[in-house]
Amino acid sequence: MNTLTVSPRSTWLRSQRMRTVCVLAGAALVAVIAALVLIASVGVPLGDALAAFADGAWGSAYAVGASINRSLAFALVGTGFVLANRAQLTNVGGEGQIAIGGITATAVSLSGGVAHLPFGLAFILPMFAAALAGGVWGAIPGLLKARAGTNEVISTLLMSFIAVWFLYWCVQSEALLRQPMSNAATLPESLEISDATKLPQLAADSGAGLHIGLPITVVLGIAVAILLLRTRFGLYLRAVGLNALAARRAGMPITSTIVGALALAGAFGGLAGALMLQGDQYSLKAGFSSGYGFDGLVVGLLARGSVTGVFAAALLFGFLRSGGINMEMVASVPSALVLVVQGIVIVTLAGGSLWLDKQGAR
Repeated sequence: MNTLTVSPRSTWLRSQRMRTVCVLAGAALVAVIAALVLIASVGVPLGDALAAFADGAWGSAYAVGASINRSLAFALVGTGFVLANRAQLTNVGGEGQIAIGGITATAVSLSGGVAHLPFGLAFILPMFAAALAGGVWGAIPGLLKARAGTNEVISTLLMSFIAVWFLYWCVQSEALLRQPMSNAATLPESLEISDATKLPQLAADSGAGLHIGLPITVVLGIAVAILLLRTRFGLYLRAVGLNALAARRAGMPITSTIVGALALAGAFGGLAGALMLQGDQYSLKAGFSSGYGFDGLVVGLLARGSVTGVFAAALLFGFLRSGGINMEMVASVPSALVLVVQGIVIVTLAGGSLWLDKQGAR
């Protein structure tokens, strides 16, 4: 009679997963307690604050849909971060890549004739152009890294500043994307994109507001997981990350791997900008990216190299942001306190992840 045996490695992996879940759950609990104490300290009734948070995060079909739609941008930026980080490259330029993607998607959507394209090309073309623009924006630091040894943390961050100020210029100048000024009250933003260029809704009758960006993001996440684990490019990324000199001596293409990794990360950021513009906001405004790129960076850090972890962290941040916005509007919780609460969640989860990494090293 055959007996089922469990290898020591399988038992160890299972215990590691359980410890990871317990540590991160404990960190989240500490963050929640600290957040409740802070909210109570400013005189806001906890019941009102929690009710407002729950209502904004998951209180209705629309609230759930809005939270998930916000999560998509975090997931795309986080996925790009994980992909580049496999080669020990740190892409902190998500904010700028989202801005460039939003600018490009707006410009293409408002250009003549795009709204009349058949077969869904009216909304596909702006998304593709945004991803391409984000890829180019990410490839520039990659090329600087590969050719001149420039630190990609500095270059991607500085590229973000350029992109954000370019966004401000676009919405302030009528020669670029600002809508024509009819009077002094005309806002500094672009015209609204046409209905044909907006992302199609999923189950429009449900009132959730979910759009086609959801399956696109899921498919791309699966593709990246396969790329990292099952392809030659994934092997190159890991080899370059472990020892670039040894990888070069083994004949691996170092320059194209580095440039490709940051270009793909930038493309994900650009696509995130297109989803935000075409799926939710519909017109380009100053502050369009709203810190999503930096939150996506944190999502990538918390994921600890796992695409599954990216989606879990992205959902957490999406619901946190929706609940925080409603808590500010309904329960009069100060906006600064909402940001502090989000920061506490980030710090505690990051601390838990750091402790797990140290334990794994031991």
